[in-house]
Formats: sequence, structure tokens, C-alpha cells
Amino acid sequence: MKQRFLLLGTAALLVAAPIASVAQTLPAASPPTGRATGARTTLSGYLKDAATGEALIGATVFVKSLGAGATANEYGFYSLTVPPGRYTFTYTYVGYAPVEETLDLTASLVHSVKLSTKGVETAEVVVTGKVPDQNVRSTEVGVARLDARAIKLVPALLGEADLVRAVQLLPGVSTVGEGATGFNVRGGGIDQNLILMDEAPVYNSSHLFGLFSVFNPDAVKDVKLVKGGIPAAYGGRLSSLLDIRMKDGNSQRLSANGGIGLVSSRLAVEAPIVKDKGSFMVAGRRSYADLFLKAVPEQKDNQAYFYDLSAKANYTLGEQDRLFLSGYFGRDVFKFGKVFQNSWGNQTGTLRWNHVFNSRLFMNVTALASRYDYGLGVPTGTQGFDWKSDITDYSAKADFEFFRNPQSVVRFGASSIFYTFQPGHVVPTEDKSIYRELRLQEQRGTEWAAYLDEERSFGPVFSVQYGLRATLFENRSTGTFYDYEGTLGQQLTPVNPQTYGSGRPLGRYPNLEPRLSARYALSESSSLKFGYNRMVQYIHLISNTTAATPLDVWLPSTRNVKPEHADQLSLGYFRNFKNNAYETSVEVFGKRMDNQIDYIAGANTLLNQNLEGELLYGRGRAYGAEFYIKKNEGRLTGWLSYTLSRSERQIDGINQNNWYANKYDKTHVLALVGVYAVSDRLSLSSTFNYSTGVATTVPDSRYVYQGLVVPNVNGDVRNNFRVPAYHRLDLAATLQQKPHPNRRWQGSWVFSIYNVYARRNAFGIYFRQNEDNPTRTEAVRLSVFGSLLPSATYNFNF
Repeated sequence: MKQRFLLLGTAALLVAAPIASVAQTLPAASPPTGRATGARTTLSGYLKDAATGEALIGATVFVKSLGAGATANEYGFYSLTVPPGRYTFTYTYVGYAPVEETLDLTASLVHSVKLSTKGVETAEVVVTGKVPDQNVRSTEVGVARLDARAIKLVPALLGEADLVRAVQLLPGVSTVGEGATGFNVRGGGIDQNLILMDEAPVYNSSHLFGLFSVFNPDAVKDVKLVKGGIPAAYGGRLSSLLDIRMKDGNSQRLSANGGIGLVSSRLAVEAPIVKDKGSFMVAGRRSYADLFLKAVPEQKDNQAYFYDLSAKANYTLGEQDRLFLSGYFGRDVFKFGKVFQNSWGNQTGTLRWNHVFNSRLFMNVTALASRYDYGLGVPTGTQGFDWKSDITDYSAKADFEFFRNPQSVVRFGASSIFYTFQPGHVVPTEDKSIYRELRLQEQRGTEWAAYLDEERSFGPVFSVQYGLRATLFENRSTGTFYDYEGTLGQQLTPVNPQTYGSGRPLGRYPNLEPRLSARYALSESSSLKFGYNRMVQYIHLISNTTAATPLDVWLPSTRNVKPEHADQLSLGYFRNFKNNAYETSVEVFGKRMDNQIDYIAGANTLLNQNLEGELLYGRGRAYGAEFYIKKNEGRLTGWLSYTLSRSERQIDGINQNNWYANKYDKTHVLALVGVYAVSDRLSLSSTFNYSTGVATTVPDSRYVYQGLVVPNVNGDVRNNFRVPAYHRLDLAATLQQKPHPNRRWQGSWVFSIYNVYARRNAFGIYFRQNEDNPTRTEAVRLSVFGSLLPSATYNFNF
């Protein structure tokens, strides 16, 4: 109880302190108009796209004579405080023509600016930052930004532009291989990435067993990946933050875009609700393999498809208030006659209210809901059953930004999340089924958080961002729960049953999470950066497979399953050349993790009422170096990323308690991306990937049973073998239709070849008895794709 009061007191101080500071420093009702010492005026407003009215996240305003500037936040709002006077303000955003305005500031002024892409060569920017030299000037460490244009330029599997595949081409990011869900950052698991879509968490980012992601690129405006120095406003995962912002919708006119491909088709529509005041966006996508299956008589009972729908609306209530409502609904369905069925899906909803108290204080209040459900079964017969599991959360949060002066921005806020976990519920599909209804114990949890963060500049040479996040997790499940005892490495026995009611938490965990990042400028084009963050994760993905299949189970921290912790240090050198035409960086990192989860040999994660008895706990470590070179200008643009790293675990009961390679460990990961603009209408692109093969466990002996040779895996051994290295080349060509001056319709063809030289990359290795010689056991390579895959897609917009 003392810990709880201490944490709540800390949280209260985190929120109350900045509010008190703001109250003391807010400008008077009548801003100063003279030039007396200490007088200040504030220029604030929104930076928007002139054609669509979309907020430009990360656009900048700069006053060269003062050496002062400001950056627009996630809603396009900016605030810059300067002495009264006459100044020339320069507004910039990558891919847009800069705007210069001279203003006489005698009092604080609300002034919104629209930037245009007209006359700007769009093919020259692939991976975007906030400003051209943001990688040098920003205090952020391990950050990359993508936009929809960047995602669509990367050669795609079967013509489907994919956000997650584009993210996997960045340094420090890897994947197990084709058919594996999600991505891994700096040696972490897929569940250790905080994936937000319009601030709502997404628990499974895959369609079609990981071949595509759930994010429709036509609905996406901005993507930000943070690997190190994660701000105090974010928490709940150990490895990274992937912040995805959907388009607000065109507030100027009706517009639409979409595409027709071999696997799926998509359509997005945007239009004003009231011009310059409100707009909406609706984007849908569906695959149609099931339509072809129905045309084949012997396949008509089979189904295989996915679909998703993204929607968003916003409305400006006045100069100070704006509302946003957005949501996502997606599902995958697979059915193989009467033999097997499988489905999963994500649903999210976000309601946000922006309020500008004055020219220096901005607030965003958000209500969120997210649900991920998954199931499998056999439709009919004596083996018929239907199994389902899900995780649902509802949350609310308030975030504030106080622009104290050009050298300081203070951010603070608080949040709460209410979780419900259903680890499994099975029902028979027919009376004659051998299965009986079984519902595993439902669990509930609450996560509270408060944070305080300041980004401060000490002149042009040194800047720092530091913060503190206070969190409290309580498992509020009711029912009977157990302790476990036995021999490590073997299934444990449940003992000491205890009944928990609503007034007695199954687990309570308070934590403080400090964050720090700093920048030291070596010159105008180079800098050193440092980052430290402590992260805590209270929910866990329980899966003994490398791919996130519907057999995975999410569980909260309990009295037996402790929260995961990670401490990460990052150090980077950033250097730009030829007026930011080339960007380069080298980052080294080290990460220590506690309470990492692994499993006993042969662990059963499906419908196991004593699942905690199958789990093992221990330490983890990851360390490495990331190299990045990017070319921004000219006909040939693109980047090269290379990561040299290790990811290891030490868990009692595995590998004689010694360190061993984690299943996400890849020593070498190389990605090369190139885009060549042949002309205004034709561009060619390519990607090449190389990575060390994944670590896996193989038999170290065999025995004979009833005349059969059976491979034997030592239960103490883990990840004692690596599959062959992964490498792949993809090519694509994009041909724009000739523009017509009196026609709004614009179209383009994308022709791509995936896996050009038909590499049979191994997803895994399994063992079987040799058909010709039964006394021999042979290893067989399992590949998802073993041939090249050509595709064609027609994209359009109007």
C-alpha cells in the first residue's frame, strides 16, 4: 500500500508541477506591445497542406535573424515566442516549397500557413525527416519517418505496397522471414513493439499470416519509428514505438485514390464536411482469392481472404477546438472445407479533442478502444470445435504541450488503460463432438501512468530532452490462482490455491521510468547524440512459435509472471554532406532486459489452465551497431542500412543455465534500396535484403520406436542451429500515365518482380525419415516462396 501511495504521489507531482509552472508563466490577457526588456510576443497556428488541408506533422518555422524556430506537433500546431519586432519567418517541410513571410509582431498572433508541393520534385524524397537536416539537429536518437509515397515506392510482394515491409528496411529492424508476423527491433520480440494507429494500440499487425500488414497505405499520412530515447509520453513495451497517423481527409474538395492488383483492390475517398472546417476519409481494401476458389467446383467450400476498413472524420469547432473520430476494422478468414477454419482481426476506435488554451498551451484529450480476437476450429464432425481468444482494452489520456520559449517545450500528461484478457474458450460445434465446453480463467488489469518531459536547447551546440514516467499496474482478476513448484525445465505443479476478490489484486507493480536524450553539435552538419530509456512491459505474448499465429495468447502480469524491464543506452554520430543531399549515421546500442519469458520443451500454450507452469523466466541482452547512408537528391535516391548485432537470453532451466541465442538473433542484416527516376513518368526501384539465418533447435540424437527412427531433441538445448542465410532481390517499375491538363484522373502502372532469382529462403527446418533408407533422418528446408513472383497493379487518383 505504501508503494501505491508513493507512486500516486509521484504521479500527482508530475502533473501538478507543470500545471503550476504554466499558471505562473502564462501570458497576460493583454500581450505586451512595447520593446521593453523581457517583452515577448508569440506567433502560433497550424501548418497545413494547401491542396488538402492536411496537418503537416513536423513542419518547421524559423527566424534566421534570431536563430530561433519551432516544429509543428502531431496535429500541425506550432508556437514560437520572440521579442516584439519585424521578422521574416520561413516555413518549411520536406517535399514542399518553402514559404517566407515578413510580419510585424506587436502582440501575440494566431497565424496558420499553407504549404504547396507545386514545383517540387517528389521522386527525390524517400524516407522523410521533419526537416532536411533533422537527423543532425534533432535531439531524438534512433528515429526514422516514412510517408505514403515512400511506402509505395518500395517493390512490393504481389504488388501490395506494405508499411511494415518498408519499416523492415531500416537499420535495427529485422524479421524472422516470409510468413512471420510483425518485425523485431534491436533483438526484441514482436510483442515488444508499441504499434499505435491514431494512438490506438494494434496487437497483430499482419494479414495473410504475415505476408502483408493491416495498414492500408492509402489511409496513412505519417509513420514514425522510434528505437532509442523513447519520450516519456510513451510506454508499455520494451523495444520500439511505431506511431502511425491516418489522413485527416481532404478539406478542400472531393478526392479519391485506389488500386487494382492481383491479390486485392483498394479504394480511399476523402471530402470536406464543411470546406476548411471539417473533412472525412474512408479507405477500404479486400483480397479476392475466395472468389476464384468458388469458381472451382472442388474448391467451392474453401475460403481465403482478408479485408480492412479505415475511417476518420474531423471538425473545427472554433479557433481553439477541434474534434477527431477515427477507427479501423480488419479481419482474416481461412476455411478449408469441413477440415479446418481460422480467423483473426483487429478493431480500434479513437476520439480526440484538441484545445488551444492560448498561444503557448496545447491540449489533446483522447478516448481509445482496441480489440484483437482470434480463433480456430473444425466446423463439423466428431472432431468439431470452435476455439476463440481475445484481448480488449479501453483507455483515456490527456496530453499537454507548453511552449515556454524557443528554447524549451514542456510536455506532461496522464493516462489509464483497462484490460480484459480471455486466454481461451472452446465450444463443441455439434452434440456428437468429442470436445466439451471449456473457458479459461478471464483476467483483468489496470495500467495507470503519468509523465513529465522537457525538450530544452542550450544554444545552437547543445540540447537535451529528459523526462520521467511513473506507472502502476494492478491485476484485478477474480477467481482461484496458484503458485507453482517443481524442477526448472519441466512442467511445474500448481500448489497453494488462493482465491482473489475484487478488493485484492493478483499483482501490483509500481515503476519509475526515466528517459534521457542529448545532442552535441560538432558542426552545422554533424552531431553526437546520446540516449537512455528504461521501459516496463506489463502484458505478454505467450507463443512458442516464431510466427504470430492464432495460437498466441496475451496475458497480464500476475504474482508469478513479473513485468518485463529493459534499460537501453544508445550513442550515435550523425553527419550530412553536400547541403543535406547525403545523410549518414552510425549508432551503437546496448540493452539489458529482465523477466524475459521462454518455455519448457514441448510447452502447451493452447487451452492450458496451468499455462504459468509451462513458462521459464530470465535475463536478456542485446547489443550492436547500426550504419545508415541515404541519398536524398538527384535521379537516383535511396538508402543502405546495415546492422551488426547480437540478442541473447539466459534462463534457468535452459542450456544448462548458460547464455544462448534468442530466436530473433540475427548477426548481420543488410538492406539496400534504390529508386531511379528515368523521366517524369517512369521510375525504377529495387531492394536487396541479406540477413543471417534464424536460430532454431534441432535434434542432437535419435532413437528407434517400433521400427521407426525418431529424432530426439534434448529439452535442455535451445537454438543450437542456424538455418541458411536469407537473401532476396526485388525489382519494380512505375509508369505514370501522361497527364492531361483538363482531366483530374491520374493513373499509374506498377510492375514488380519479387524474389528475382528465385531463392528458396528457409523459414524453418524439420526432420523426417528418409524414404529410401528408413535408418536415416534427413533435414528438410521449409520455404514460403521458392520462385519469383511477378505482379502488376494499376493505381489511380482524382
